[in-house]
Amino acid sequence: MKMRTRKLIGTFLTLIWITVYALVAMAVGGELVVGRGMLVELAYYIVAGVAWLPVSMMMIRWMSRPDPA
Repeated sequence: MKMRTRKLIGTFLTLIWITVYALVAMAVGGELVVGRGMLVELAYYIVAGVAWLPVSMMMIRWMSRPDPA
């Protein structure tokens, strides 16, 4: 698969991933975290704010691989 195709697919997958992740994180935060105290909320929002990065980094790494010779 050419890099151009991988970037197109990866862009759409990244947008879908971030949208779904944000909705799930919002639902979990609203149900389990809100009202449990400021420190619990702060810890959750810090963890939830960076937990999407590993998956996105893997997709970006896959998208930027050079084309096979």
